[in-house]
Amino acid sequence: MDIIIEAITQWIKDFLIEAITGNLEDMFADVNTKVAAIAGEVGKTPEQWNSGVFAMVRSLSQSVVVPIAGLVIAAILSYELIHMVIDRNNMHDFETFIFFKWIIKAGIAAYVVNHTFDFIIAIFEVAQNMVQQSAGVIDANASIDISSALASITTELEAKGITCKEYAFTDSNDVASMAQQATECDVLYIPTDNTAAAYSETIANVVVPAKVPVIAGEEGICRGCGAATLTISYYDLGYKTGEMAYEILVNGADVSTMPIAFAPQFTKKYNAAICEALGITVPDDYIPMD
Repeated sequence: MDIIIEAITQWIKDFLIEAITGNLEDMFADVNTKVAAIAGEVGKTPEQWNSGVFAMVRSLSQSVVVPIAGLVIAAILSYELIHMVIDRNNMHDFETFIFFKWIIKAGIAAYVVNHTFDFIIAIFEVAQNMVQQSAGVIDANASIDISSALASITTELEAKGITCKEYAFTDSNDVASMAQQATECDVLYIPTDNTAAAYSETIANVVVPAKVPVIAGEEGICRGCGAATLTISYYDLGYKTGEMAYEILVNGADVSTMPIAFAPQFTKKYNAAICEALGITVPDDYIPMD
């Protein structure tokens, strides 16, 4: 009999793990697809982004901007040539070098004016090349590896003997019903989520009367419906990001080989009102939220 119960229990575990794995694989695959799509859009050249506008700007540059700039430069060069002749006593103190210098200056000015649009496009292409390289790093090295994450999660849960069940809501209309279903559990964990944060009070109206504590993924959700959370300092996180940017831009660190950085410290906090309503005795190393 024990063998049958153990087999049924194992089948249920395998079924739940497979269901969670399937949902997470779809979610992370969608994230990686959208990252690649965004990188492709950002990495477009002006011509690829909007060929019609690009053609119009190029036409205006060649038919309007370049002729006007040419007239201005011609006037400046003519003025300079007249003064150059006058300053040399009407060519009595003639030096061939000054005319060569003037010709070279005029040639450079004409070339720059004629190719200004090309220079601007070259700058965009350099930026595009940098974006494409960064996109390659995102796609190749920063894609979310769901298989390793799930293996770690599954190992930890089974080692602790914890049975988990997932409750997913697609929009605000599902929040209350999913929260009601989830009250069958002993404790809930809500990760960082915009919808959950926006409707945290709706969740609290369900879970608090049911005496089910919520461990929140961030402080905003915890204020609305959570009992406790681990918070990070966004200042410290931004400071760490600045240090990584310095290593890349100044010291030439390779983005593809840089280790993933984390928030330097976490703070254990609890929602005093909800903990009191649930009758939870809070450990001494937790501090109340303001």
